[in-house]
Amino acid sequence: MHTKEKVLTLFENHRGRYFSGEAIAEELEVSRTAVWKAVKSLQQEGYRIDAVRNKGYCLSQETDILSEQGIRKYLSPICEQIQLQVQAVVDSTNTAVRRQAELGMEEGYTLIANCQTAGRGRCKRVFYSPADTGIYFSILLRPKHYTAAQAVRLTTIAAVAACEAVECVSGKKAEIKWVNDIFVDGKKVCGILTEASFGMEDGVLEYAALGVGMNVCPPKDGFPNELTEVAGTIFSEAQNDSKNQLVAKFLNRFMKYYRAPMDGNYVEEYRRRSFVIGKEIEVISGGKSEWATALDVDDQCRLLVESCGGRRKLLSSGEISVRVSQ
Repeated sequence: MHTKEKVLTLFENHRGRYFSGEAIAEELEVSRTAVWKAVKSLQQEGYRIDAVRNKGYCLSQETDILSEQGIRKYLSPICEQIQLQVQAVVDSTNTAVRRQAELGMEEGYTLIANCQTAGRGRCKRVFYSPADTGIYFSILLRPKHYTAAQAVRLTTIAAVAACEAVECVSGKKAEIKWVNDIFVDGKKVCGILTEASFGMEDGVLEYAALGVGMNVCPPKDGFPNELTEVAGTIFSEAQNDSKNQLVAKFLNRFMKYYRAPMDGNYVEEYRRRSFVIGKEIEVISGGKSEWATALDVDDQCRLLVESCGGRRKLLSSGEISVRVSQ
């Protein structure tokens, strides 16, 4: 770890506290000049570090910049095997994680980006990923002996974890639009995309890249016209250290359910948070659509619907898109 990363770790663990250059140098066993250069570099990256004569340096509580150090301070022990990497810009975190998976990267590798140039959602839709106002991250998972049907569990676990993270950090109620969109105050604030590789012979999951995108606060120039009606943000304005908290709280909760999905009772949480149950929805599949009533979510998080003619069926992710009647 370089001096700058060590200084940032110290500051992140003690936000709002002043440290003299001499004290930092002694703590990190580096020169005061090295400390000064590290502080200047962090300030150039956007960190609000106050420098006060006879008091020293202090990382402001108001700083909201993604960093490994900022995320890790909120992680619980269940995430100790997670390898974090934070980048300013990537094409797509899912694409980058899949590249690493093909090279043999171990489970738990998590790539977090401040911006995506080619972010995508389900059905190859573009996922708007502007800089500074959202968080975009993907986790490499290698669950053992998962079939395609079981792999759906990863997306639904992530949906519950996202809701719980949003509620923990913001205090706002978060709901799930089946199967993978998170809504707050009637607007979509988070999307989830799971992409997987399966063995040709046995059909067993080799790895999955679980991607999550959250709209934290409004983009500087607003959302594109095609998104203004549906897209929302978790906060109405930038908050203190919210991005690092959201990533960490999500990882804490996701890993808890992922390690013991049955013990965590996440299915009941998923069902409780689904806002389509009892509503008329448009089921779109294979270029055709029909209106139906959403009745329930089963223990595999499949959606039970009843058509106008009284025919019932279970829908699994990947088969359909759901549009709620207004």
